[in-house]
Amino acid sequence: MTTTMTAAATVDINYRKVIARALADELATDTKVVFLGEDVGAAGGAFKSTEGLKQRFGDRVRDTPISEQAIIGAAVGAALMGLRPVAEIMFADFAGVCFDQLVNTLAKYRYTSGGQARVPVTVRMANGAGAGFGPQHSQPAENWFLNIPGLKIVVPGTVEDMYGLLRSAIRDDNPVLVFEHKNLFALKGRVPAEPDDAYLVPIGEADVVRTGQDVTIVATQQMRHRALEAADQLAATGVTAEVIDPRTLVPFDLKTVVQSLRKTSRLVVVQEGPPDGGWGATLIASISSHHFELLDAPPTLIASDPVPVPYSTPMEDAWLPDASRIAAVVLQLVRF
Repeated sequence: MTTTMTAAATVDINYRKVIARALADELATDTKVVFLGEDVGAAGGAFKSTEGLKQRFGDRVRDTPISEQAIIGAAVGAALMGLRPVAEIMFADFAGVCFDQLVNTLAKYRYTSGGQARVPVTVRMANGAGAGFGPQHSQPAENWFLNIPGLKIVVPGTVEDMYGLLRSAIRDDNPVLVFEHKNLFALKGRVPAEPDDAYLVPIGEADVVRTGQDVTIVATQQMRHRALEAADQLAATGVTAEVIDPRTLVPFDLKTVVQSLRKTSRLVVVQEGPPDGGWGATLIASISSHHFELLDAPPTLIASDPVPVPYSTPMEDAWLPDASRIAAVVLQLVRF
């Protein structure tokens, strides 16, 4: 489903700055919302994505020690006491440092309490490759959490989705992990000039970014944009590609992908990161198991090589799937 926005006044903004805008709108809307993380206050965040929040909201924006365990532990405690904390983990790679708090406390608390306790915690993490941060600061970490029941996972790939999904995540009564792609920080988009709930993006709804008849391409974040570039290349050959951005990995909008396959009968999934154990392989397994009759060709996963993200720029570029590679794979599939 494609999100339809109202005719309200809008402003131009980039992906990096819209993060602070979404946080500010929720902090202003609900006094129970608090925000904590390393250097998020006085410094305005490591990527300057939270500038101005400390000055506007005071003690509701808290700088923390350099301890991911403390950040998530404090967020869980704050949520149990009735607040709606937003916790920032500076790089998604550092989620490994607080993995126990995320998967054994945050994800399970509501379930193990029989629903007596809610933990409406939003965890923001800068994610993804392509910006030259090296193997310890460039990993697409969203796949680490796919097998952890109790966590919702959102992966906004546009300014509008970043704004709408972050606000929806903060309002959700369940833990939500929000992955913000570092290589999209300069991307431009438009959001409402004033807070407007019509711009909220529902968690669990995919976006049909481009319609087509010959193949369905499913891709998120940076790969969404490369899939669209590939679709332009394919159009020159007479192949029309339907491009779908799931926007949310958990829960996943399988229905929209299935509806597309009823038209195209061919599936290509483009995933940033190694192929095994990721959302792309999970989607292909689900389609193959439950909707095999819709396929006229083998579903295909395009992914990165199963090696750490290279630091060298040419090697990092080669590690990431690009538009030409996507287009070449699609052409093979169409000719199958």
